[in-house]
Amino acid sequence: EKMVGSLDFSLPRDLFSILLLQVSIWGSDSFTVLAPSEPIVALLGADTALPCRVAPAMSAEDMELRWFRSRFADAVYAYENRVEQTEQQLVDFRGRAELVKDHIAEGRVAVRIRSVRVSDNGMYTCFFKKGNDFEEATLELKVIGLGSGPRIFMVDTEDGGIRLKCTGKRWFPQPEVQWKDVTGEKIPSLSEDKTQDDDGLFQIEAFLVVRDSSWREVSCTMKNPFFGQEQVETIFIPEPFFPRTSPWKVAFSLTFLLLGIFIGAVVFLTWKEQQGRKRVQEAQKEKEKESQAKGKTEGDLAFSELLEKELDWRKVAAQCKRTMALASESFQKKVFVPAVAVTLDPDTAHTKLILSEGRTHVSSKENVSQNHDGPTQQEQESIFSVLGQNCFTAGRHYWEAEVKVGTAGGPGTRWALGVCSDTVKREGWFVESPEKNFWVVAYKKEEIGVLTFQSEPLSLGQCPDRIGVFLDWEAGDVSFYNMVDGSHIYSFTGIQFCGILRPYFSLQGPGTSVAICPASDHTENCPDSSPKTSVTHLRSSDMGVPQEANSLLPP
Repeated sequence: EKMVGSLDFSLPRDLFSILLLQVSIWGSDSFTVLAPSEPIVALLGADTALPCRVAPAMSAEDMELRWFRSRFADAVYAYENRVEQTEQQLVDFRGRAELVKDHIAEGRVAVRIRSVRVSDNGMYTCFFKKGNDFEEATLELKVIGLGSGPRIFMVDTEDGGIRLKCTGKRWFPQPEVQWKDVTGEKIPSLSEDKTQDDDGLFQIEAFLVVRDSSWREVSCTMKNPFFGQEQVETIFIPEPFFPRTSPWKVAFSLTFLLLGIFIGAVVFLTWKEQQGRKRVQEAQKEKEKESQAKGKTEGDLAFSELLEKELDWRKVAAQCKRTMALASESFQKKVFVPAVAVTLDPDTAHTKLILSEGRTHVSSKENVSQNHDGPTQQEQESIFSVLGQNCFTAGRHYWEAEVKVGTAGGPGTRWALGVCSDTVKREGWFVESPEKNFWVVAYKKEEIGVLTFQSEPLSLGQCPDRIGVFLDWEAGDVSFYNMVDGSHIYSFTGIQFCGILRPYFSLQGPGTSVAICPASDHTENCPDSSPKTSVTHLRSSDMGVPQEANSLLPP
């Protein structure tokens, strides 16, 4: 009974202690500060927020609030006595940082940073103080810069292959670069160069040497290592761009081989001649010895036989020289394949087009018309085109054309070039699309695109004015390249050609013209832009053609 009474007495006392402790906790100012455990990701140039909150929930209006970087004194944002303290703020954040206090009564606040920079990347600390109690928490800001690129260029030939360069600008952090072939297999870079500009953004250059002509389609991928977003560029390399064994090297090798055979034959014949002379001398001695016994007639007969054998060997030597000359001449005829000399067919030209006397330049009559009030409705709904006289039914072919657009070109200014079937419809308005047997690239509204029923614009750094057209009949490939910098424009692949293909050109608008470069030297000469003047020869340096690009052109 005493024990029970003791328990009854102690129970109220324990309950009182627990209630007293709870009341003391409720009346206390203690709190904790919480921040996101995962990094906050922000795009370069965008706005972001660095949130923090107190627990348990309570008003933070009368608290001292501070967000800082490495040192407490270097404030990103400071708030005290319900007022922003700008004199304590870092210069880089003045005018860019502000307090978001829509939920400050619940203890949830954030600092918004406008126009995020690369320098904003890193760790932050948020500091909350109430009376004598203070707490802080850390959070991380990850700045992501998805720059321009990648862009792929063919810069040179190297070790029997093509040297490719993949470039990207204004990335942060440094992107991961990966080359891949058409099957998706990864190809290691030959080398990579990186630099940072004044804003801390990375510029990347990755190099690759393609030696196998089966790698005609290669892609370059740049990936942000944290965010995971990537950008891809693919290049199609026409077979004529792959370096081939120099015809001169092969010709010299064959010449030296034949020369070696010839020298060996000459040495052998010389040796045989010396042996023949020895036999003649021996025969003469024997004739003198035996002349008394056998008579003069038999000695003369032996001498004649030796001379006849010597003449036979000399005939063999002459025949060897003739065989070597014929073989060398036949080889040289096979190794040199000239480029295509494209000329325009006046019978296929639209009445609104003007062809030069040499049929290598075409322009619109709108260039010279002074009294024309503008195109008629019928002309607006027409495409002015002309075909080349060349007809292709097999093989690989290549030509270049220079395109020009006048400064006064309006919305109707356009041009297109490529190849088409000999039987296509070209009256009035028509669609220059692969479905209609046109394989062309076109310029319209200041951009280059591929003409289909739904036009596909191409993301090019600038509109090219010197374009190379590569046709591979057997491979079903039509590729276009900017011949100024060697960059790839577009490729039609996997085509089943049938019938006759011809070069195709269309243009419209004042100042628009197309000039076909002569086949004798695509890298250094191109017709003058005047339709009725003589051809003016321009050097590659005047046209802005990089020296390394010249070595990439087909022989």
